[in-house]
Amino acid sequence: MEVHGANLRRVFLLLFCVAGIWAAYIYQGVLQETVSTKRFGTDKKRFEHLAFLNLAQNVVCFIWSFLMIKIWSNGGNNGAPWWSYWSAGITNTIGPAMGIEALKYISYPAQVLAKSSKMIPVMLMGTLVYGIRYTVREYICTLLVAGGVSMFALSKTSSKTISKLAHPNAPLGYGLCVLNLTFDGFTNATQDSITARYPKTNAWNIMLGMNIWGTIYNMVFMFGWPGAIGYDAIHFCKQHPEAAWDILLYCLCGAVGQNFIFLTISQFGSLTNTTITTTRKFMSIVVSSLLGGNPLSTKQWGSVVMVFSGLSYQIYLKWEKLKRATKKRKSI
Repeated sequence: MEVHGANLRRVFLLLFCVAGIWAAYIYQGVLQETVSTKRFGTDKKRFEHLAFLNLAQNVVCFIWSFLMIKIWSNGGNNGAPWWSYWSAGITNTIGPAMGIEALKYISYPAQVLAKSSKMIPVMLMGTLVYGIRYTVREYICTLLVAGGVSMFALSKTSSKTISKLAHPNAPLGYGLCVLNLTFDGFTNATQDSITARYPKTNAWNIMLGMNIWGTIYNMVFMFGWPGAIGYDAIHFCKQHPEAAWDILLYCLCGAVGQNFIFLTISQFGSLTNTTITTTRKFMSIVVSSLLGGNPLSTKQWGSVVMVFSGLSYQIYLKWEKLKRATKKRKSI
């Protein structure tokens, strides 16, 4: 009876994590698309300084992680020192800025789809630089994702979607997404290196260190000289409080979403988290298409299904590998 009760509690906890991640990030996606495409106020002006979203996100997540460390981690003095994240902070500042800037040139569903293809540069670098050999099934996953993204990019975008973009330019938009993925790869590798050097580092330490440097770098970029774009962004928010409110909600969604991701990883492992976040991306595309005014053609929906079939198959292979490793440990 106790075992049944414990299992039931874990099921409810998992559902709670799924609901939290989906709600936080799907709504954040809606807000991101709103800020990047909407014309605010009576003067119908666009918010052009999308990089400002990253600064605002850094500040909110820095405050949030600092509070979480003080409340839950007894000060968090055993992890990696904050200054050790300086190099990861550079790539983590440039990468997301390029990803969000891409929304000026391509639609939100296109951006989500392009950013979901992270496995492509990882496997390409692994093969060409490190001589890693992948299985046939792993190549099938990559081909599905690469083929789906390519089909989507080459498909004709609806005139309604194009009319919402600030500066429609598909090659530039997808190019920014590729650079975003490249910088993300460097960021992840640097974070892994720091965690290996400081094994007691927890998620809050990482969040604090990354966002301290993100705040510093973005502050310099946005306000480092007279006439820098940060001043224009602040002026725009003062003139259009609705935009400021959307940006604040966007940042809070990111901070809350991080909490649910940390909870999921700590209770169920990173693979479960990957599964939840992958399905969330698919739902973000569905929501954007149905509610955000970005109608997709039949060919584009086929591309979306193709990409997420590849991602789902990759997750299945990881679950299979995890089962084999667990079985092997038990037999020893």
